Order: sequence, then structure tokens, then C-alpha cells
Amino acid sequence: MSGIPVLQSASAVLTPQVLVVAITVLCIALWIRAPIPPGFTGILAIALIGVVLSPSVALHGFELPATWLVVFGLIIGETTRETGLATNLGRWLLHRGVPSSATGARRTYLYTLTVLCFAGLALTLLVPSSLVRVLVLGPIVREAALTQESDRARIGLYLAPLITTYQSSVGILTAGLQNIAVVGMLESMTDATVTWSEWFALMFPVMGVGRMVVVVAVMYVLFRPTPDAGATVAFDADDDLTADQRRLLLFLGVGVLIWATDFLHGLHPLFGAVAVVVLAMAPRIGVVPFERVEDVDFTIVFFFGAVFAIAAGLSDVGFTKSVVDGALTVLPSSLPYSVFLACVLVLSMALQLIIEALAVVSVLTPILVTYAQQAGLAVQPVVMTEAIASVSIFFPYQSAVLIAILGQDVVDFRTIAKSLVACTLVGTVVLVPIQIALMLFVLPT
Repeated sequence: MSGIPVLQSASAVLTPQVLVVAITVLCIALWIRAPIPPGFTGILAIALIGVVLSPSVALHGFELPATWLVVFGLIIGETTRETGLATNLGRWLLHRGVPSSATGARRTYLYTLTVLCFAGLALTLLVPSSLVRVLVLGPIVREAALTQESDRARIGLYLAPLITTYQSSVGILTAGLQNIAVVGMLESMTDATVTWSEWFALMFPVMGVGRMVVVVAVMYVLFRPTPDAGATVAFDADDDLTADQRRLLLFLGVGVLIWATDFLHGLHPLFGAVAVVVLAMAPRIGVVPFERVEDVDFTIVFFFGAVFAIAAGLSDVGFTKSVVDGALTVLPSSLPYSVFLACVLVLSMALQLIIEALAVVSVLTPILVTYAQQAGLAVQPVVMTEAIASVSIFFPYQSAVLIAILGQDVVDFRTIAKSLVACTLVGTVVLVPIQIALMLFVLPT
């Protein structure tokens, strides 16, 4: 009988909240140290949360369109690799974008770095998933890096365009899942909204173009080659597109059309990705057989599912609301709105150290929107600031997109983290005050 009080004491201490927080800490530690693949850690998280809470909470992520957009985005990435479209486009871009008159390793590196980062920025206008863009750009920048003799320069050319296409995604409403999520929740909770054109006019100049300029400058300083290093400007191979590659470009154009006209039909970006996959794998007109789906590595989906399971679990046990409510209650009611937005940014970035960026958006947005309404503040700048914070990250484990970059096994965790820390700090210090001032000048407060 003496064991019963011990069991009762243990059950009093090991509450569902404590257990879910422990699961979260364990998974973050595993994602940082990476002793096992991130996808396997995701499966472990889903299983543990299912045992502690319920299967419905554990599998919550697989109910969301965002997760299935990732699935179809992976298939689209496979079609671009299978047809060689990504590689040929990369050859075309480098052959025509970097002048043959460029001489010297550093000058050639800067030209190539700028061209590839511009490509990453341009893709944010066309493809609404950062993960898809990374999968498309990956083969291109990997081959472009081979034009440099310096290992440092190769790292810079590989990472800079991928960081650009991720961090600049906040400049286009349809370019990132986090943007779509915050606006969707805003519309579901209030009568306010932010149109695609409003978002573009307010965010793209600073958070799109400005982010790209910051990444180019930072990655040039960090990874520029020595003056005596060798470099090659152009490729010798033919860069003409094949019939299959042209057809795939047409199919991608259909997807872009669906994404760009969502203000007319209201369809989730998932359906644009589905349309591309259906066309690309359809009998007779497709460019790759359906059997190629078997070649796609879907393990990243378990990471994505675990992220949302953790977010749902922390919300279910009341942990996240307690943390955020506690932080918000210390803010004085007379706080200037610009300072309040800065606090939103810092709070969001801090939570992203323990929860994946997209999951923070899904948990934090309802609380911040409610708080802003109760305080009589405009809600549009709040969700825009959240979106900015969602790409202001320091470590790969904070985003499924950057986990995918790490999973390509081209650069190690330390190198990616070093690059992210530098780009995020410079972008936050230089660009965010300008962006907040612009929002407060244009939007009502």
C-alpha cells in the first residue's frame, strides 16, 4: 500500500501540461543535435502526444491543407528534378545573368550571388510554398556553386538564394504559408482583411527586395573567396529546354494562375499544387509517370505533422495561452503602438525558439488579434508583424523549410545557423524599424 501515495504524487507532478512540455523539449533537443532523422523525431512526437493526450490532437497536422500542400509540393519538386527543368533553368540563368566580362574570383562571386538571390526573390512571385521553391532551387544553386574554386564561395552560393527565397517570402502574401495563415485567421475572427495588392505595396519593397539585398551583403562578407581563387562564369552545356521541360513550365504556369487568382475563386493554394501534379503525371500529356511518386522522400511530412501536433498539444493543455497571456499582461495600456508591435515581434521570435515558426503563427495569432481588438488597436499591422517574425529565425529546426535544406546534406547545421543568425540580425535591426514605420504611416492604428 505504501506505493499508492508515491503513484498519486507522481500523477500530481506529471500532469498533461508537464508531459507535453517535456515532449516538446525532447523533440527540440533531437532536432538541434540531429542524432536521428528529423522525420523519425516527428513520428516519436506524434506517438507520445497521442498517448499523453489523444490521437485526434496528435494527428491534427494531417487534417490541415498546409500539410498536404507540402506533400504535393514535394511531388512538384520531384517532377522538376526528373525532367531536368531546374538544372537547365539554372544554366540559362547563369549563362545570361553573369556577364562574360566578369573577372576575378570576388567579382564573379558577387555577380553570381546576386543573380541567384534575385532568382530566389522572383520565385516568391510565382510559387506559394517556400518548401517547393527550395526544392526547385536546390539543384540549380548546387550546380552554380561548382563554378567556384573556393569552398567558402560554394557555401555562400548554395545558401544565399535559399535563405533569400525563404526570408523574402514575407513580402508576397501568397509566397509563404505563414502569410496565408495569419490573413486567414484575421478574416475568420474580424471584419478586417489585407488584400494581395495591399500586402505587396506595404511589404514587398522592404521585406522582399530589402531582405534580398541584406542576404547578398551578409553572404558576400561571410563567404567571399580570396582574390586569387579560381572561378568560371558560364556553362558549356546546351541550355535549351526540351519538349517535356516546356510542357512542365506550362503546367507550373497553370498552378501560378490558380494561386494568383485566389481572390476570385477563394481556393486554398493546395489546389494549385494539385493541379500541377495532376497535369504533370496525367497519361499522354504528362511529363513523368505516376510511379515516380514512389521516389519522393515524404519523411519531412512527419516533421510537419509533429510541429502542428506539438502546437495543438501545448494549446490543449493551456501552456501557450498562459505564457502569452502572462507576457502581454505586463505591457502598460499606454504603450505606443510602434513599441507594442516591437513586443509582438520579440515575443513571436522568442516562442519560435521552442516551437516551429508556422506553429507559432497558428497558436499566437488568435490571442494577439483578440488582444488588439480589446485594446482598440488596428489588427492588420499585428498580423503583418507576426509574418515578419515567422521568417526571422536563427536555427534550422525552427522551420520545416530549413530542415529540408539541412536534409540535402550539402552544408552542416553550424554553417546554416551562422548564416541565419547574421541575416536575421541585420535584417531585423536595419529593415524592421523601416517596415513598422511604413505600416503605421499607411494603415490606421
